[in-house]
Amino acid sequence: MKPTAAEFERLALEQLDMLYRVAHRLARQPDRAADLVQETYLRAFRSRESFDLQSMGIRPWLVRIMHNLHFSRSQRDRRHPVSMDQEILEAAQAAPPSAANFSQDQFQHMDERLVKALNQLPEEYQVVILLWAVEELSYQEIADALEIPIGTVMSRLYRARQRLSQDLRDFASEERIGRE
Repeated sequence: MKPTAAEFERLALEQLDMLYRVAHRLARQPDRAADLVQETYLRAFRSRESFDLQSMGIRPWLVRIMHNLHFSRSQRDRRHPVSMDQEILEAAQAAPPSAANFSQDQFQHMDERLVKALNQLPEEYQVVILLWAVEELSYQEIADALEIPIGTVMSRLYRARQRLSQDLRDFASEERIGRE
């Protein structure tokens, strides 16, 4: 079933927040994430005629476009290093340490530790866990979006959860020892 132009636009734009969250996780910079979302929509609207709502749904289709764009850009960026502006480097060096380093709030520290643990996961695990846990895509939708077998989705989720569990278990042990 092919949606009308208006239906397609409505369906696609309903996914804007989800796509931005995924893009932010992939790109790790707000400007690059916004560019990735914009390019995803540009390509999606150009390919609207080939989209079939019955085959997989719009969420996995848009995530697939974004993932492929990100992968292509990452490959290109690795081949062409970018020089950093001296002002940016100096600003980064002069920035005060994160307030998180001084926080006594255990929950804030836990959140920081979780973010750190998530960021240490391989990118293919990060994407799968984000799509599953945050965006609530089904295993099949993730498999369709990333063009990988459903078994691979399941194994990546399992491995990601195992790593996070171990990292957070270590954190819990450190907290308990610190209070004793």
